[in-house]
Amino acid sequence: MAGVVELTCELIRRVSVTPVDEGCQALLAQRLAHAGFTIEHLRYGDVDNLWATHGSGGPVLVFLGHTDVVPSGPFEDWTSNPFVPVVRDGHLYGRGAADMKGSVAAMTLALEAFVREWPAHAGTVALLLTSDEEGVAHDGVKRVVETFRTRGQRIDWCVVGEPSSLATLGDQIRIGRRGSLSGHLTVNGVQGHVAYPHKVKNPIHLAAPALAELAATRWDDGNDAFPPTSFQISNIRAGTGANNVVPGALHASFNFRFSTECTAQGLRERTEAIFARHGLDYDVVWELSGEPFLTRDGALRRATLTAIESVCGVAVDANTGGGTSDGRFVAPLGAEVVELGPVNATIHKVDECVNVDDLERLPLLYREIAERLLGANG
Repeated sequence: MAGVVELTCELIRRVSVTPVDEGCQALLAQRLAHAGFTIEHLRYGDVDNLWATHGSGGPVLVFLGHTDVVPSGPFEDWTSNPFVPVVRDGHLYGRGAADMKGSVAAMTLALEAFVREWPAHAGTVALLLTSDEEGVAHDGVKRVVETFRTRGQRIDWCVVGEPSSLATLGDQIRIGRRGSLSGHLTVNGVQGHVAYPHKVKNPIHLAAPALAELAATRWDDGNDAFPPTSFQISNIRAGTGANNVVPGALHASFNFRFSTECTAQGLRERTEAIFARHGLDYDVVWELSGEPFLTRDGALRRATLTAIESVCGVAVDANTGGGTSDGRFVAPLGAEVVELGPVNATIHKVDECVNVDDLERLPLLYREIAERLLGANG
């Protein structure tokens, strides 16, 4: 669709490293207001969120994206300035090209075209943007959804613009995500000289068997939509810096990516039972980033698959792989959630890029999904 490359470039030029938006949302809000959308800016703390709606009542179709990007790293590692977009060899390069300013630009153009063609469409079509997806994600979509709950705002269908594709646009979509539960563990011991083991309690020695048991535990067998729950230790810290001192405490961080066969509460209870069985003097702080969710066959999945077949003509793998997305906050509202965006091969990397042909087809995909749900075929 004409203009998507140019709009993506305009967004890339804005150095919106999380949680800074750097005017991206204001630019898009101005365009959508001109197209007849009602605009609401929801700012929580240092985070900008945009809620743009057209139409009224249900059903409600939301396109969800983020304007923040991860840091670029040293500029000299890039072939060209990460915030000066450039097209080379059929690809648009720049931080956020794939994750996810290209999708945000495509969603904006798709919505403009959709309401121009279907000004009296069924229900409500909306764009929800945040500048807090790549960061701690406390004041972004999570906070917006809390506001929506208070208002009674419904969402029936949600298309997340995360870069889901594997080799070419549309060959892979996400129809759910695993839950993410992190634990921050402190194991207490007694500090002392290594030459007097009877006077110390070494928290490293005490914690090691428990951590080993956690790593060896099979938490579930997964199911037809999810792989088995995984457990990974991401950090262990202990020691005073001297090799002749037993430390007084060990700190460890770990994470569960869990299927619908487990619950966060069940994982917490099983983990703490292991700590207790090993006799640890411990504290653990739990952080639940999101529950698992799954969108089964329904109107949104059918519209998405049909649109991909029409626009891209590729076979689609619909799965629940990858990390987490802001879809985890929207799904508990009862929404069907699908993630569809460009190829994810370069996201968060040096020389991040998106295929220009894919980028130009992406607004057509988003527009067709909207038409099938809320337009003539809605």
